[in-house]
Amino acid sequence: MRSLRLFIVIAVAALTSVFAVGSAQAEETFTFRIKSDYQYKVQVAFFSQSRNFVWPGPGEAFSLDDSRTQSFPLRCRSGEEICYGAWVTGDGNMTWGVGPKNDQSCKKCCFVCGDGDMSPVLTLSD
Repeated sequence: MRSLRLFIVIAVAALTSVFAVGSAQAEETFTFRIKSDYQYKVQVAFFSQSRNFVWPGPGEAFSLDDSRTQSFPLRCRSGEEICYGAWVTGDGNMTWGVGPKNDQSCKKCCFVCGDGDMSPVLTLSD
């Protein structure tokens, strides 16, 4: 009886460790490269389409204050789809990508984490 209990304890521990390792997702880094040619300051955020997650954080955004190409390296889960949303600072009427609320459709604004390591330069303009 004692050996049966020991066997069950070992079997449960082994299965638990297998499931724990199998459920962990590999982390990657994907870098969005964005350039704003728009005349006013722009804000940008990145939205996971695979889970409830936004970079840099809920209610936050990165600022694009000039026309330099800026890089945004994001820690993400392998296979995770990420879309950018951009808008004119203080004016949500002029937007790019999925917009400030991740509620607009777009073409070529989403990338998959792990399919390459960076986006082409995405230029925001009129």
